[in-house]
Amino acid sequence: MKVLLDESVPIQVRRALVGHEVFAPQDVGWKGLENGDLLAAAEGASFDVLVSADKNLRYQQNLTHRRIAIVELWTNHRPTLERNFPVIAAALDDIGPGAYRKVTLP
Repeated sequence: MKVLLDESVPIQVRRALVGHEVFAPQDVGWKGLENGDLLAAAEGASFDVLVSADKNLRYQQNLTHRRIAIVELWTNHRPTLERNFPVIAAALDDIGPGAYRKVTLP
């Protein structure tokens, strides 16, 4: 899968997503894009998934006709995320186009 990490997500999360093409906004020239513009750009560039720690994304954006899947992380605290990389990886392995998945700790 082609994955975009939102600016709210530490870049180290990339290490959790082995086997996927993972990019940050700065990798593709989208640093500073707001959520709606970022989603549109990501879909236009054929990204499959956006990983975000923005808890308000689904309330601020109309996601009804989006093809890109969204994974919402429970935190953006890097050490906590690093301890739970398998949980994050599992969320990506089990998501389809246009789905929204809120990831929480088991």
